[in-house]
Amino acid sequence: MSAGDNAAGGSASDLVPKHKSSSIIWRYFGFRKDDVNQSDVLCRSCLTKIATKQGSTTNMFHHLKQHHRVLHEECMKLRETPGTSQSSQNKPKQSLIADAFSSVTPYESTSTRHKEITDAITYHIAKDMVPVYTVSKEGFKKMVRTLDKRYKIPSRTHFNQVAIPKLYNECKMSVESELREIDHFATTTDLWTSRTTEPYISLTVHFITPNFELKTHCLQTSFFPAEHTGDNIAEEMRGALADWNLKEDQQVCVTTDNASNMIKAMEVNGWTRLQCFGHRLHLAIENAVKGDSRISRATGVCKKLVCHFSHSWKKRVALEQAQKRLNLPVHELITECQTRWGSRVLMINRILEQQKALHEVLSEDRNTRHLILGYQDLDVLESVSKALGPLLEFTDALSGEDYVSVSHIKPVLSLFNTTILAPVEGDTDMTKSLKKKILEYLNSKYEERVTQELLDVASFLDPRYKTQYISVNDVPIIKARLVSEMKMMEHKHSVECRETRVEEVSTPPTKKAKKSLGSFFKRSTASATVPIDPTAAIEAELNAYIQAPTIDNDEDPLLWWRLTHKVNFPRLSNMARKYLCMQATSSPSERIFSASGNIVSCQRSCLKPDMVNKLVFLAKNL
Repeated sequence: MSAGDNAAGGSASDLVPKHKSSSIIWRYFGFRKDDVNQSDVLCRSCLTKIATKQGSTTNMFHHLKQHHRVLHEECMKLRETPGTSQSSQNKPKQSLIADAFSSVTPYESTSTRHKEITDAITYHIAKDMVPVYTVSKEGFKKMVRTLDKRYKIPSRTHFNQVAIPKLYNECKMSVESELREIDHFATTTDLWTSRTTEPYISLTVHFITPNFELKTHCLQTSFFPAEHTGDNIAEEMRGALADWNLKEDQQVCVTTDNASNMIKAMEVNGWTRLQCFGHRLHLAIENAVKGDSRISRATGVCKKLVCHFSHSWKKRVALEQAQKRLNLPVHELITECQTRWGSRVLMINRILEQQKALHEVLSEDRNTRHLILGYQDLDVLESVSKALGPLLEFTDALSGEDYVSVSHIKPVLSLFNTTILAPVEGDTDMTKSLKKKILEYLNSKYEERVTQELLDVASFLDPRYKTQYISVNDVPIIKARLVSEMKMMEHKHSVECRETRVEEVSTPPTKKAKKSLGSFFKRSTASATVPIDPTAAIEAELNAYIQAPTIDNDEDPLLWWRLTHKVNFPRLSNMARKYLCMQATSSPSERIFSASGNIVSCQRSCLKPDMVNKLVFLAKNL
């Protein structure tokens, strides 16, 4: 074909297919819209006119083969595939009468498909903390109809009274089966008041499985209308453990905040209590800044400044423009939360970062010039930031519940004393004073013998630290405690083995098996075995563990125990499972209240306490 045969003007999209065509070749050729008689065949790729006789497609196949090899191969493959002709694709298929009826007939409520979808919706409501009335909203119904027209959504009453309780019972049974297998556990607890002023008490349990996986479960968020006295809390906690068939002697410790009623409750029950590190650090900082009028004035101006920009969108726009002019990061100001000391530090750091932009915006208005920070206030804020800024990361790191945290407390306190809170050259008098007050407070609160010994044991059983942060005089005490506990565990295990053998002997005898020749040698070997002193074996295992090299601080101690060392140190590995499950902070309980706040929202303020407990349990355990 010559270039002169090319169609003038137009494009492939302007071509129309041949009327009543059935060959696959017409995907690649067509006619102009104004060619009513469809006499000039044009190639859709190059718009070349193809000379063809009426009804013949040979020249079109030849054109593709010569000029569009890829399209020709594609066309030939489609030609060989059955059902790809133009007519077969355009021709509608007639459905069977049975299929037509089945496509619109709703599922039976007892059908497997109906149950699967209902269970999925229930899981969505519980896990994502979605209001149950979502299922009655038109948007949700339309979405479900689009996904599956045959599914009819049950009423919200069904989800409230049937589906959610059923899922709760299944999840509870799963958690109970896990708890039956544990040897030791730690807990955290806290008190909370909902937006409807209803008081609740939470309980979380933490344990390490035989495969050295750290597990956490929210056990309950109970309605607690009684007076929040130590005796009442102690009784509620004992009842909670009994409800879950957890033995008090298996509980290593309870991590709580420093409220007097919590401390009293642990004393009443005779339980070991570990103070929340995050709460203790918060009190240390509050104690350090308390009474300093300079800090109070500077932070007060910061709060007013943040409040001013929070209530004026014009000021926020002006601040953003000033940030761009001054090449500063386009960041919004941060509001302080009274119960989170870290938010105060973040507020101060953000104001120091944006000080030039803030000065420029506030200077333009006579009514806001009083909010401009003077050089004395800026010096105070910089001193506070330098003292408290480095402490921010430690609270977050010790608040995790998916990894070992309790063994970090002794190393962190040591780091505070030697580096983080130690006075350095260039510190202002205020910075030095803040560091000193925080250190003195923390050291005094962690001097208690029971707390020190608990933290030393946890640090000792962490292969990253061992005896590195334990006083030389305390190492023999820790070793003696572990030897004593391992001997008790050995004795308990031997008693259980004897009871098991007695049960096996008391069972009806089976048919006596024929003795093999090797059984005679086994008996003689067993009678000649010299009994091993359990104390010597335990001490040998302890010394071998101490002499083993420590691992890198970034490695996972549970992984170290899991791989081979639970075999090398079988008794110590049980001690590690016992003590490394303790929580450094009571954050797990506080996270429960965050979830509770999302569930008991303004739109769901009428939820009954029993339903709140079930929904929180499902949200945290599914």
